[in-house]
Amino acid sequence: MTASADEASDSPDAAGSAAKRAPFILLLREPAPVPVLLAVPHAGREYPPALSARMRQPELACLKLEDRYVDLLATEVARATGAGLLVAQAPRALIDLNRTPEDMDWDMVAGGSPDRVTRLAAGSRARSGLGVVPRRLPGMGELWRGRMARGELEARLAGVHRPYHTALAASLERLRDQWGAALLVDLHSMPPLGPKRGADAAPDFVIGDRFGVSCAGHLSAAALDQLAGTGRAVAHNRPYAGGYVLDRHGNPTRGLHALQVEVCRSTYLDARLSVPGAGFAAVARVLGGLMRRLAGELAAQRAPAQAAE
Repeated sequence: MTASADEASDSPDAAGSAAKRAPFILLLREPAPVPVLLAVPHAGREYPPALSARMRQPELACLKLEDRYVDLLATEVARATGAGLLVAQAPRALIDLNRTPEDMDWDMVAGGSPDRVTRLAAGSRARSGLGVVPRRLPGMGELWRGRMARGELEARLAGVHRPYHTALAASLERLRDQWGAALLVDLHSMPPLGPKRGADAAPDFVIGDRFGVSCAGHLSAAALDQLAGTGRAVAHNRPYAGGYVLDRHGNPTRGLHALQVEVCRSTYLDARLSVPGAGFAAVARVLGGLMRRLAGELAAQRAPAQAAE
């Protein structure tokens, strides 16, 4: 009833050697009480010492790259609702799980790309500095003291990126096989987008569904309605519509739905946006209500199909 699984593999340190650590943790009950998987790809805080040593300003860079402590929100919500939980422990500085492996800035790699075609495949995220391995941040510039070895990139993909997405896909399939449909909620945090008062108050939450591609419309509508009903400001797809995670795992025609939920850091962190603050418990309750509403929507969708059988 409460079976859980921890996934671990050999993941590389910054020098390219392998050290035993868990790049992510997966908790999924069997049978699952709700058809929802809550995933957190950007909150990892397990920094290999060699990785930190190669960063120009490690403390500031880590603070800006992380979805700061959103994994603690996810853990509380999963405990309260029974949702499955997939939490990356490997940090975004090591590898960004919400980017395609092809979205790489090959100027970061000693010797460049293995071929010209691969080099040209880098997407806009990599060109802006936030590819599958982040290179630069606004206001900080370059993150790294030097280039990485080509083999190190492959080790990070093999040790963290591929296993994470394999586990995510398999978990969604398990939920879909049990419930007839499954929902991935990809949880992120965002910096404050502007003033919180007035007619154009900045949102506390942004729901992303790749403009209707990754999730059935009634689920997105339910998410927006649920959050708005709590008195929170909520936006849809702007400025965050979702990324690689939704592109890869959202497939409504197969009963696999995926939503990205961005939470404003000022709602649950302290004034410095550094540690959990006074609003943490309230935001956890809001997200718990959202998970229950979405689980109910999926369960209601399944009931008529069962009756027809």
